[in-house]
Amino acid sequence: SLRKDIDSLRTEFGAKINEVAQGLQFAFPVHFAFNDATVRTEDAAALDRFASVVSKHYNGAKVTVEGFADPAGSTRYNAALSQRRAEAVKAYVSSKGLDASLINTVGYGESRQVQKGAWGDQPGAELNRRVVFVIETPANADANKVTASLEQ
Repeated sequence: SLRKDIDSLRTEFGAKINEVAQGLQFAFPVHFAFNDATVRTEDAAALDRFASVVSKHYNGAKVTVEGFADPAGSTRYNAALSQRRAEAVKAYVSSKGLDASLINTVGYGESRQVQKGAWGDQPGAELNRRVVFVIETPANADANKVTASLEQ
């Protein structure tokens, strides 16, 4: 069941899911408008499905929402903007049933750019304005089995 849900996230939403030391990293097509931290309506379906998968297969796991910004603005401003983006996504997925006390947020600002130097309306800039999820602690043995085979 988890394998089917993971594959669905990949095919329907273009999610990139990787195994990391603490669990899984989910990179979704959840992006933001320039200088904005509002969750876009076109990203609701992906976030809804993510919340459903986490509730079903990783109930009780810690989730970190990592926010990013394009390189426009100062380093300090971009760190704060990316933190607001992570907080907005946390509020959204919490409203869909995830336990807010188990969700951490971090803003990485302009670090880890997908499209180096792209900002504003430049091609690829939207890719820099994103969030990434990390499920830090798989909550059950079945999830651990699937985690081990994700990259196969």
